[in-house]
Amino acid sequence: MTQTLRIATRKSQLALWQAEHVATLLRQSHPGLEVELVPMSTKGDRIQDRSLAAIGGKGLFIKELEVAIEDGRADIAVHSMKDVPGDLPAGLLIGAVLPRADARDALLSAKAQRLTDLPHQARVGTSSLRRQAQLLAARPDLKIEALRGNVDTRLRRLDSGELDAIILACAGLVRLGWESRISARLEPVDCLPAVSQGIIGIECRSHDSGTRELLDVLNDAMTRTVMDAERAFAARLGGSCQSPIAAHATLDGDRLTLIGLVAEPDGSRMLRDSIAGTAADAQELGRHLAEKVLAAGAGPLLERLRTG
Repeated sequence: MTQTLRIATRKSQLALWQAEHVATLLRQSHPGLEVELVPMSTKGDRIQDRSLAAIGGKGLFIKELEVAIEDGRADIAVHSMKDVPGDLPAGLLIGAVLPRADARDALLSAKAQRLTDLPHQARVGTSSLRRQAQLLAARPDLKIEALRGNVDTRLRRLDSGELDAIILACAGLVRLGWESRISARLEPVDCLPAVSQGIIGIECRSHDSGTRELLDVLNDAMTRTVMDAERAFAARLGGSCQSPIAAHATLDGDRLTLIGLVAEPDGSRMLRDSIAGTAADAQELGRHLAEKVLAAGAGPLLERLRTG
């Protein structure tokens, strides 16, 4: 009897690319395995006229996919890990993560090759409070405008002249064949990436040992380690889409270095710190760094943003 694995995925161009990519890897790793996509529309996809912060955060992109796994309509779901909240529903886990792609943010503009080259009061599109805060910290004169929709929609707003620049993730642009549109890759020292940016994760039922075994072969241990550190940092802070939180971990042999950031949305205050230790202590390092940032005053800032 042929085994079939069903992948729940959003219908966006990038989500479908990621799901197809995982399907291909699974077929290559397990000859004879049938893999089917189950495309779904999520609340985050359906509501395009308001910011993610206003409608409840990035988790809205994955809730329907998780329900499909819980209900048995799908076996796994493929996510951009930066969209996955710190706490997964009971009974679900991340069964595998693929090797991390470029974690950096990208500047796209016909008017500048660097952030510093943008004209005075340039109109920059992004719906990320994390990006907004860091952009305004570097360039308080910039005019930040909300940017939602798929990559094509966002590029049209740039190409029409409505915006002078937009900020997107390098990983998504490369995956969709838009790498040539990148004017500059923003280094973490200038714009610290989102937690787990560039990482594709595969979610499944905790008790589904057969599926977990199929996924094991795809798991990249180094990526899992840096992801665990970054997600532990955000989880301790209670981070959400409303919170300008950033984190980026790197590995050098067995040594892990983690940089974390909490910021005012207007860029007026940046709480940035770092920590280093052994890779085996990834989650503990993430939590410890969060404590350092909280001690510096991040707690009241995050609470005000949550309740305000």
